[in-house]
Amino acid sequence: MKNTRKVTFEDLNQLAELFDQYRIFYHKESDIPSAERFLRERIENQDSEIFVAENDGQLTGFVQLYPIFSSTRMQRYWLLNDLYVNENYRGKGYSKELIEEAKNLCRSSNACGILLETGKSNDVGNQLYPACGFELYDSVNFYEWTNREN
Repeated sequence: MKNTRKVTFEDLNQLAELFDQYRIFYHKESDIPSAERFLRERIENQDSEIFVAENDGQLTGFVQLYPIFSSTRMQRYWLLNDLYVNENYRGKGYSKELIEEAKNLCRSSNACGILLETGKSNDVGNQLYPACGFELYDSVNFYEWTNREN
């Protein structure tokens, strides 16, 4: 039984709560109104693609992907930026279903692939992603510059 689908505006309240849980997991302060505003803007501006998992009308998780491009391949990539399943629903296959939605988006948009980043200490993610067909690409260094003025 498929428990995933594309997000709708009617999902915003529940999605904002899940997104807030996700941010708290990454040591950010709770701010549901800002989470809802952020997600509404992504949906309205079509900045990202968001898919949700649900169980009996209750959202259990989500995945959010942003479009990026490969200049060398001259094709779109998708950046899997956010993947979260509520702790009460983990281990039930929701993450894998959400990743399958991401793969379907990649195929349907004729993109060349999906990129993601996860911490070396994320034991669950580091088992999940290879199990879903992702390959660890360790031949490059990843760098980040942070704008300290924001």
